[in-house]
Amino acid sequence: MKIKILLALIFVNLMHAQKLYFPKTAVADSVILEKQMPLLASKLISQAPLLKLKKTNKLAYLDNLLRLELVAKDYKRSNATLADYRKEFADHNMAGNKFIAYEFYSLAKLTEEKEKINFPDALQKAFNKKYESLPDQLLTKIGIAVDGDVPASKKILKEALHKQKDKDSIDYASALALCKSYLNYKTFSSTKPQIVQLVKLKDQGKFITETKDLKTKNGNTLTVTIVRKKENTAPLPVILTNNIYAGPFDAYFGKRAAVYNYVGAVVNTRGKRNSNDENNPFEHESQDIYEVIDWVSKQPWSNGKVGMIGGSYLGFSQWAAVKKLHPALKTIVPQVAVGIGIDYPAQNNIFMSYMLQWINYVTNNKLTDEADFNNFKKWDSINTAWYKSGRSFRALDTISGKPNKIFQRWLDHPGYDGYWQKMVPYKEDFTNINIPILTTTGYYDADQIGALSYFKAHHQYNKNANHYLVMGPYDHGGAQSFGFTFVNGRPIDPSARISIDDLAFSWFDYILKNSKKPALLKDKVNFQVMNTNTWKHVPTLEKMHTSTLKFYLQNRKGNSSAFNPPAEKSFIKQTVDFKNRDQKDTYHSVSKTDSVKTTNSVYFESEVLDKDLIISGNLAGFFNVAINKKDFDTDTYLYQIQPDGKAFLLSTHIVRASYAKDNALRQLLEPGKIEQIPIKNSIFISKKIEKGSRLILLVGVNKSPSWQINYGTGKDVSDETIKDSGEPLEIKWYNDSYVEIPIYQE
Repeated sequence: MKIKILLALIFVNLMHAQKLYFPKTAVADSVILEKQMPLLASKLISQAPLLKLKKTNKLAYLDNLLRLELVAKDYKRSNATLADYRKEFADHNMAGNKFIAYEFYSLAKLTEEKEKINFPDALQKAFNKKYESLPDQLLTKIGIAVDGDVPASKKILKEALHKQKDKDSIDYASALALCKSYLNYKTFSSTKPQIVQLVKLKDQGKFITETKDLKTKNGNTLTVTIVRKKENTAPLPVILTNNIYAGPFDAYFGKRAAVYNYVGAVVNTRGKRNSNDENNPFEHESQDIYEVIDWVSKQPWSNGKVGMIGGSYLGFSQWAAVKKLHPALKTIVPQVAVGIGIDYPAQNNIFMSYMLQWINYVTNNKLTDEADFNNFKKWDSINTAWYKSGRSFRALDTISGKPNKIFQRWLDHPGYDGYWQKMVPYKEDFTNINIPILTTTGYYDADQIGALSYFKAHHQYNKNANHYLVMGPYDHGGAQSFGFTFVNGRPIDPSARISIDDLAFSWFDYILKNSKKPALLKDKVNFQVMNTNTWKHVPTLEKMHTSTLKFYLQNRKGNSSAFNPPAEKSFIKQTVDFKNRDQKDTYHSVSKTDSVKTTNSVYFESEVLDKDLIISGNLAGFFNVAINKKDFDTDTYLYQIQPDGKAFLLSTHIVRASYAKDNALRQLLEPGKIEQIPIKNSIFISKKIEKGSRLILLVGVNKSPSWQINYGTGKDVSDETIKDSGEPLEIKWYNDSYVEIPIYQE
């Protein structure tokens, strides 16, 4: 019996390892390549890895199937697959323009065959028919979708083909990658520039678009793009977006406002597009936006009322704009707003390696350097090289081969000091912000901490703040567009699958056009409780929970519960050797089907929960620790182990211990002394935890190429090197430490 099982396993492995025929002559001969690619794609459609994906990740399966069907020239089936993909991606046709470049191509191919006409004529017919079928809200991004990078796609295809040089067979993964790169090149090389021109003509028929170079009082130049719907001839409120990411999205933001029957105005920051000024991100928004608002509010197409919208940096810009509030600015809708100095470029005072990649992205040229930014292999190698070298964090830009003064200037401000404070409202500044505001963020938003920092400060310093919050299971992109069906590979509740665009512009209608308040905004804080398909509405963030559950740093052995105070005070000792840069990751098995990463962490596990709980809010509590150094960076994770054994990450927290009490004032720890580190600014979530689940708490030390490394000398962490590491860090985690978990009960 065992021999039969072994033989069966060998057979399965051989089948999975089996390679597909692909002649080496196809690499250099385009005629042979054209014949072979449809054959290869057809074979891949029936391969086991793709069929397996259908069971484990339907969205990824449909994505791959769509591309293979297109390469296989099965255009009717590819259009049906695309429709299925869009339904799976988002409800309510919110993704009705997803992959529309492929659809234009396939429809043109079908038209070409059916009507026996040449491809350019078929493309024009197919484009016109599809374009007219789309609602206005889905038309706004078509220009971006069809503007593919032909040279880049050609280069990627060449690289994929080069890997097949002198080979007559190809493995599944390589074949799939080859088909995808072939499709991109085939689609965009055969449709561009014709389709770009077709979109341009349609836009010209629907919109009036103007570009102005605005001179500020201090002599700087700002490029402003104005978009109006042709049919709207009377003055309208202006929806302004401040955009450092100059490029195709300027037109998109303008058109988005226009189709909701506003005037869209998009201003690029200093040094972008037509501006020859120095580009210093974040530093001049408050001053510049005031002048832009003043200008747009006085134009003949404006009725004098201005609103602002945008996400991430564009969300930060709105808070910069209200530091000095212009009378014409009537409302702002900051989405996933960067909390400058709070969650970016440092989160809770720990600088992130990503900051250098981002700085280059927005400063390398007058638009955005997409190729460099998306070269993840390059940036991963730079961050790894820095980590392996043990050099100071200040050396990261030098290691990248391009010293950067912005990077260095940011590092000069490790605390939340006047440099950051002057960019946005600070403390009492919030008392003067009396316009209505709508903030959106998500449980998976990388800038959630920043977005909520403004919300909290506004309500703290202005007791009459007219400021609403919408928060749900959205990532950084979703909370400024719409609720995807799947986030992090998991489905979200149907009630959360809303259009953030519709919500935002309903808000603008409410404030700027005296329409009804959006129905979702039943109170100041509106949050979706995951796994219940319901929204809750409360007056403050604190009301998101009604009680708390303290998870003590103790193992269940010898204790009745992880949630009860320890009978006797003790500690668990952890040692972290900063000199070891070849450390292997460690994992703890939480079930037969899953495990959690425990590298540089201490593991604590609760008992099995005997009833459902709703965790709602963010983690609080204190760590009582004693270390042999003056500082360290804590790293905390809270997981749910579901009844099916799968791990679900609920919340995280990272902080520099010396800034944990006050992010503006560094207070070093005394070696050997028990110190208390408060847990603040952790990640919010709201989710029902089913009976039969367990909670897993990991507490430990940050030591990663993604972040600065704090060696604990007490010097400026940016200047420390591996030579400063000295003896390994020793931490005593005392068991009277606890993470306070927020619980909501009806």
